[in-house]
Amino acid sequence: IRKMSILPVPSSGDIEDDLWFEESIRATALQVFVPFMAAGFGTVGAGLLLDMVQHWPVFQKVTELFILVPALLGLKGNLEMTMAARMSTQANLGHMDTLREQWKMASGNMALVQCQATVVSLLASIFAVMMGFITENTFDIGNALMLCASSLVTASVASLVLGSLMIGVVILSRRYHINPDNVSIPIAASLGDITTLALLAGSGSLLFSGTEDVRLYVCVVIFFILFIPLWVLIARSTTYTSQVLWSGWIPIISAMAISSLGGCILDMTVPTFDNLAVFQPVISGVAGNLVAIQTSRLSTYLHQRTKIGTHPHSAGVCIDPCSAFFGKGRNARAARVLMMMVLPGHLVFTYTISFLRPTRMAITPVFLLVYFSSAIVQVFVLLYMSRCMVYWMWGRKIDPDNAAIPYLTALGDLFGIGLLALSFHLLRSIGDVNALPKELR
Repeated sequence: IRKMSILPVPSSGDIEDDLWFEESIRATALQVFVPFMAAGFGTVGAGLLLDMVQHWPVFQKVTELFILVPALLGLKGNLEMTMAARMSTQANLGHMDTLREQWKMASGNMALVQCQATVVSLLASIFAVMMGFITENTFDIGNALMLCASSLVTASVASLVLGSLMIGVVILSRRYHINPDNVSIPIAASLGDITTLALLAGSGSLLFSGTEDVRLYVCVVIFFILFIPLWVLIARSTTYTSQVLWSGWIPIISAMAISSLGGCILDMTVPTFDNLAVFQPVISGVAGNLVAIQTSRLSTYLHQRTKIGTHPHSAGVCIDPCSAFFGKGRNARAARVLMMMVLPGHLVFTYTISFLRPTRMAITPVFLLVYFSSAIVQVFVLLYMSRCMVYWMWGRKIDPDNAAIPYLTALGDLFGIGLLALSFHLLRSIGDVNALPKELR
């Protein structure tokens, strides 16, 4: 991969092809493809894990955990992706070139994501309990507290592990002249889903089987809540995160709610289609990774070219899809590269799942056609929404690094689960073996 030359900051009157980074399509594809495939195999691992744990006693008896799965996977994706986008932008602007700057950036961002993870995971568990009560008309205080405790453990530990990974990736990318926008997000995603799901399943099973004394659950919840003032103090004292500490809540809480709606769909469809669970992290994760890469690139592009609140010359907020994907500019070329990765990526991931589940999965032409069509539509819509949303937020002085990625990845979860459910209903209606009940295969 050739090095990216840093050019003088272009004026707002320059056309989009005057790049801050001289980055060819080949360089973009090479930098994105390997982390993208690694992230994809991470989602495959998460899917296989979800396929396994859906039969565990804790998931069978506390079905609200299925509502938590997209919410927590989406939360971790949102927090780590927005953190990666913030740090990538600052690194590309030269604000992470000294050890002191790196330490300030790392400590502030780690405290911020710990604070956000604690609050939003607690809200996600409360939302799951409420949805479970609405759909099943039952409430168990022990199960509710167990959900809160396992959600907090999952979010906090995953934030610590993945946040540390992100810091290292951005610093190393900068050192070796690789655009961190291209590699940091998919690398976070490669471990994010499977790590979060493993922590949720493990902590949930441990808490569920270890004791029926709700005092343990209460102590776990209080323990994590007591750390919130410390995280706020550290994040507030850092220039790069002080503003996000107050302004970054609406996007991630809204994203949690959107992802939880997808979780409700998952909760209703998993008992009907046992093959669906393994594909949920894959279709949501692949789309989320690709749209987050494009969003981070768009945000970096705007940060490098103009002040927040003003658009580059002749750049409309909402352009037509043809211009977004087939234009001559840098961002349209990147969108084409990302779209071209959808089909081969899903093809590899689907056959990997089939290979690892030979007795439960049969790849048929009809299944491939329906599933790939859903995946392509999902990514196409999300990439187009990314272009419009980033420019819209930028014009209203909202930093897309902090606000756009949570909404887009959450919509990716909702679209992915919804399209997946529709696909399996369609496959069952035409008699495809992958959507039939076990006893009829």
